[in-house]
Amino acid sequence: MHALKYDGWTGIADAMAERMARVDWPRDVIDERTALVPVPLARARLRERGYNQAEFARASARPAARMPVWTDAVTRERRTETQTRLTPSERSANVQHAFRVNDAVAVNATRLVGAHLILVDDVLTTGSR
Repeated sequence: MHALKYDGWTGIADAMAERMARVDWPRDVIDERTALVPVPLARARLRERGYNQAEFARASARPAARMPVWTDAVTRERRTETQTRLTPSERSANVQHAFRVNDAVAVNATRLVGAHLILVDDVLTTGSR
């Protein structure tokens, strides 16, 4: 993951996504999932890297998973500090109010009503909700 995220090794993304697609999801998640939503990067970080590594999870939504990928559902409101050296409570505070539903998607709220979304970020740290 480090090589994909920081060193531009995008060639490993499909293999990683295929492994994600094989995750043994609980039955209720399989039955109820609506879409996969990659967590957006801050604009500066996106310009710096040239890609959002979370969007490479798109491959995990391929036929076996049968999920659409909604890259437009969430927007990042502000840049956050790197989470790597923060405690769980600091991480929570760091991302507080950093994301929101995209205005264009909110206008068509029927798309989101009752939707069960799988948010994809690049690293699982605390697993908190």
